[in-house]
Amino acid sequence: MRVISLLAAGTEIVCGLGAGEQLVGRSHECDNPSWVKRLPQCTRPAFDIDVPSRQIDAEVRRRVKAAEPLYDLDADLINSLEPDLLITQAHCDVCAVTPGDVRRNGRVETRDVLALEATTLEDIYDGMTRIGNALHVPRAAAGLTASTQSRIAAVTEAVRGRRRARVTVLEWIDPPFVMGNWGPELIEACNGELALGEKGSYSREISWDEMQSADPDWLIVAPCGFSLERTIREAPALETLPGWSALRAVRERNVVLADGNKYFNRSGTTIADTAEILAEILHGAGTAHRGEAWLNRYAPRGASIESLHALACAEHRDSYADPSTGYEVFTADFLRARGCCCGSGCRHCPYRAAALADRSRQEVEG
Repeated sequence: MRVISLLAAGTEIVCGLGAGEQLVGRSHECDNPSWVKRLPQCTRPAFDIDVPSRQIDAEVRRRVKAAEPLYDLDADLINSLEPDLLITQAHCDVCAVTPGDVRRNGRVETRDVLALEATTLEDIYDGMTRIGNALHVPRAAAGLTASTQSRIAAVTEAVRGRRRARVTVLEWIDPPFVMGNWGPELIEACNGELALGEKGSYSREISWDEMQSADPDWLIVAPCGFSLERTIREAPALETLPGWSALRAVRERNVVLADGNKYFNRSGTTIADTAEILAEILHGAGTAHRGEAWLNRYAPRGASIESLHALACAEHRDSYADPSTGYEVFTADFLRARGCCCGSGCRHCPYRAAALADRSRQEVEG
């Protein structure tokens, strides 16, 4: 069977079923496993998504209201690949290609369209079954479901009895949206309590007053469609909001930036990874995903200057807060990118040592 998956979660599931060789095309969002990025890309965003969160949100709202597409489908490419099955999703008109997008294009030819719809973990398992049946590998689907459930159950057992923390997960930054759908089930599975958001409901926009009132122990920022690097780049917008520094999660340095695209907002096989990530964040149960999938925005209390500096460099930040004074200190990476020494005696100046050595040499030679 020739399959084109226009849904990242669908691509994961097809590969998880051991049927990856049947894939002949993918969407621009399909990236897991990494080899699928070699497949022909059949879609692209219909507008610039490299702008800040607020501008993306405004353009999405405008396009939805005007019934304009959010994604462009390459009908000629899709038809040339002669798919027997096209995998899409019917859960959200915004997050990925829908059957409506396929119909709107009007020129896509395929024998069958399979649209997944996931609001709960059970819906995700049902999606595995449906794809397994469509590809004639029902036993593989049953095995994939069982192994995913087993991994999540193992996480639950590992953190049983530990302190139950109150958590808010942001699925968008500006304006802020809180986690919904299957996410709250994963929070519960990891012995956490959701401070904002509802199980089995769409993620929803909140006012900043709601965030301040909820005042969670942990704040996880995992925007839909954003990699960890993109989240790190966008997160400073939150720090300008009123009362940011007064939030419990900020005071206790429990602000986490995460890869929302691959883990927190994808209804595929990575839900088990997400459970493990949550256990790492909330309970310190391992570090396998730290750095690749998530990072603390602020280093723990008592951290040395060296570790604060190293963390800021790893997160591609220009500066970090000095633990004694609260003043922002530029990193060596930032100063190096400027190309010259400013002469201000910066703590991590990459030019100072060379300048001192040169001065000493001149004094000796003089």
